[in-house]
Amino acid sequence: MMPKHLGTVIITGGAKRLGLAAAKSLCKQGFEVVITFRNPTASIDELLQMGVRCVQVDFTESNELNKFIALVKSSYLSLRAIIHNASDWDCENTPEEFSELFDRMMNIHAKVPYLINLAFESLLVNFARTHQVADVIHMTDFVVERGSDKHIAYAASKAALTNLTLSFAKKLAPKVKVNAIAPALLMFNEHDSEVYKAKALKKSLMQIEPGSQELVNAINFILSSQYLTGRTIALDGGRQLK
Repeated sequence: MMPKHLGTVIITGGAKRLGLAAAKSLCKQGFEVVITFRNPTASIDELLQMGVRCVQVDFTESNELNKFIALVKSSYLSLRAIIHNASDWDCENTPEEFSELFDRMMNIHAKVPYLINLAFESLLVNFARTHQVADVIHMTDFVVERGSDKHIAYAASKAALTNLTLSFAKKLAPKVKVNAIAPALLMFNEHDSEVYKAKALKKSLMQIEPGSQELVNAINFILSSQYLTGRTIALDGGRQLK
């Protein structure tokens, strides 16, 4: 028996790693899932077979963002949730790149979520009118608490997204809850060396690689809550105490 339709959830950057795990889980639970992806991956065919709608969007191009917003508005009358997972990662290399890097980080981590939240406010409210509440979830980062001398622009942009969580929680209440999830290490990359893994694990009190299910659990908790808004759930294994 197919699970009942629980509403439409948009996940930006949903074709890889944590976003992919969230997309699969929510789809299996009975949500209608729409993901965005920048570059095709091997997971797209699998997601399509599951019934996930996959939309290729390059958020660095404003015209593509506008087309995506128009597509969603023409396709859906309401949205259960938006999960802002699309991300970029780079460090400061040469002075010639600093300005471009800062603009790129701020665009993907702050401007795009800002514009999408504003554009889809009415769709979220439409869902909440008949289902009590809708949700926006921002994926931030542990680095917001500590800063980073190697990834200054990245850290600043994630801090901006954290602040957007507070502002949109105020703006969209009481119909729409807005929260953030701030992970530290949840999953290693395939190319990570054993030396790097050992060093990274020691940075948290728990000293484990918990995997993508930890994020899925946090998303499910937020979606099931009727009262949590304007908060950041830290998934860092106690790293702030080291």
